[in-house]
Amino acid sequence: MISWRTQQTAEAVAKWGVDYIVLTSVDRDDIPDGGAGHFANTVELLKVAKPSLLVECLVSDFRGDVDSVDKLAKSGLDVYAHNVETVERLQRYVRDPRANYRQSIGTLIRAKMARPDLYTKTSIMLGLGERDDEVYETMRDLRDADVDVVTFGQYLRPTENHLSVVEYVTPEKFDHFREVGEGMGFKYVASGPLVRSSYKAGEFYLTHMIKKGREGKD
Repeated sequence: MISWRTQQTAEAVAKWGVDYIVLTSVDRDDIPDGGAGHFANTVELLKVAKPSLLVECLVSDFRGDVDSVDKLAKSGLDVYAHNVETVERLQRYVRDPRANYRQSIGTLIRAKMARPDLYTKTSIMLGLGERDDEVYETMRDLRDADVDVVTFGQYLRPTENHLSVVEYVTPEKFDHFREVGEGMGFKYVASGPLVRSSYKAGEFYLTHMIKKGREGKD
């Protein structure tokens, strides 16, 4: 059942005059499906209200529940985003214990399996103590999962209660990782100290790719 609040959200967004929107939320492990149904309903209503609107959903791993991933992947969204956050070795220090690297990779694989034409996207924070070889390995894992877009940004400590910054990565190294990613075959790589998962230049590029793909099918 679609709530009135979901209906209101879709109607409001459709009137904003934007061409690309990112939907996200805090993790909702208190909901059986992790909120996948709410995301899916919102996407479906947005597409009814404004069919030309491109929708990206930045979501949790839904605790590895494939039904939740499938539900969202098949809702009509254009970009399925889930962040692996860091290299495998640092996962337990950086992320919630209920999340893990392989589960995140599996989520991205499942989204693409559910809808092969769906663009998948992830983000990695640098400056947490990762080694270059670990970053390369993470990129290879993501390409093996057929992830289309990856972003790299500098980890910044939000409060004194959070992890300390181990390294402020140089712009040159960010450029290097971008070049490596492009060489591996990612469709788009955004890499820089201030880059975040929802990155405006990335949205412009994704918009171009998606529209070009649709034109090719017509």
